[in-house]
Amino acid sequence: MISAILAVVGFAVLLYPTAASWTHQYHQASIIDTFHEEVKHAEPSGVEQFRQARRYNDALTSGARLAPNANIPLSDVKETESALGLWDYEDILNLYNTGIMGRVLVPKADVDVPIYHGTSENTLLKGAGHLQGTSLPVGGAGTRAVITAHRGLAEATMFTHLDKIEVGDDFSLNIFEEVLAYRVIEVQVVEPEDSEAIKPVEGKDLVTLVTCTPLGINTQRILVTGERIYPTPAKDEAAAKGPSNLPHFPWFAIVYAVVFISGMTIAGHSLLTIIAIKKGNQNPAHRP
Repeated sequence: MISAILAVVGFAVLLYPTAASWTHQYHQASIIDTFHEEVKHAEPSGVEQFRQARRYNDALTSGARLAPNANIPLSDVKETESALGLWDYEDILNLYNTGIMGRVLVPKADVDVPIYHGTSENTLLKGAGHLQGTSLPVGGAGTRAVITAHRGLAEATMFTHLDKIEVGDDFSLNIFEEVLAYRVIEVQVVEPEDSEAIKPVEGKDLVTLVTCTPLGINTQRILVTGERIYPTPAKDEAAAKGPSNLPHFPWFAIVYAVVFISGMTIAGHSLLTIIAIKKGNQNPAHRP
């Protein structure tokens, strides 16, 4: 009986990462659904936010300086524009101050997560983060947006399977309901300090997805770089504007239910057997 109960408990412990990851994906899917609904009423409008984001990118790609420790672009714009918050990174593509600018979908790696501003630890526990100081992910020649997320968390999948991506695979972004599709042209493993690997390339519209490797050691970085596909494929447009297809059906719950019922059945049968034996010992048969 005790063995059966311990087996059920042990199996539950083994299933915890899967169950926690499923729950996290479910929560992210809910956030994505809310994003799609609220972005329709965004103020400023998506069109205006895209205009601001492209001006931000123009400043970066035209050699604007970056403020120390802040990665906020500085250029020779008029004071009036500066006063209007032209370079306020946190205010551009920020839906109702939630920090969400869109979603990134990588079908082959089971990725469909919200994209937030910045890469703080708190941000990366919620979803993917846009690396401040790189191009905002609104497309355009000579831009490279960098999006990063955790890998190998016990309670979330995020970019865990990014190492499955190969040259020729596709991924897409939905930024304020504008869908941008990318085809992978390069997969690299680099040292964390290798900033040359994420610099823009003249004339190319790039997005690089970044996560840690080797799994659990995290001493290097996987860089998956995609180049913009024109026009955006209809299937990518539909997927990026529709509800998330994650998490997948929780088969683990059915497996656990079977194990739990089996374990409890064995434990119950063992308990009844023990009770029957004890009763037999208390009422011995009369000897002749």
